[in-house]
Amino acid sequence: MSITGSDPWAVLRGATRARVALGRAGDGLPTARELEFRLAHAVARDAVHTPLDPALVRAGLDGVPVVEVRSAAADRAEYLQRPDLGRRLAPGCALPRADADVAVVLADGLSPRAVHEHGAALTRALLDRLAGWSVGPVVLAAQARVALGDEIGAALGARVVLVLIGERPGLSSADSLGVYLTWDPRPGRADSERNCVSNVRPPHGLGCAEAAEVVVRLLASARELGASGVALKDEGPAVDA
Repeated sequence: MSITGSDPWAVLRGATRARVALGRAGDGLPTARELEFRLAHAVARDAVHTPLDPALVRAGLDGVPVVEVRSAAADRAEYLQRPDLGRRLAPGCALPRADADVAVVLADGLSPRAVHEHGAALTRALLDRLAGWSVGPVVLAAQARVALGDEIGAALGARVVLVLIGERPGLSSADSLGVYLTWDPRPGRADSERNCVSNVRPPHGLGCAEAAEVVVRLLASARELGASGVALKDEGPAVDA
């Protein structure tokens, strides 16, 4: 089939947000492609450094009990330089004992922008599907790493913790959320003891409803197994994002 006069890469470009077949201008990229790259890099940096806006998140969670905490990292610069501090609650942070089945933690992580854009919608999608589970107050955590959920879950007395966290931005995905599930949360849990549902970022990634369905399915399996992580596999149908 002749492709004369057409772009042979058009179909592939339409199927992915990855940068493919950018072309050449001498020994470099065409100016337009170079400027697009610089813009994407700036957007990713902004996503990392944008401060979490609790009021914005709370507005999307109207009617849902929310407790705010922060990690031991004093500011964004320290958070980025000291990942260990992002895994511990700041001194003086108090959490009510809930003794619930599920603790939901909404954490800024490396993309507060992702929390601003998708956090409330994903939280509501999860809460709507947790019939039969008791759920503690939603915990909004600033300067947080994934493992901060272990201390939060233990303090709340939860059987399982779900950490909804802004993922490290890429050059085509600065607003992606990940959901980390840890059964029997407590400080010292290893990453191998967690399950993750990633790239929640409608419309370009996984939708909130689809992600919530996967997470709830994993929750049911974790309860039956009494464990999460490498011992727990998602055997459900493939998700059409």
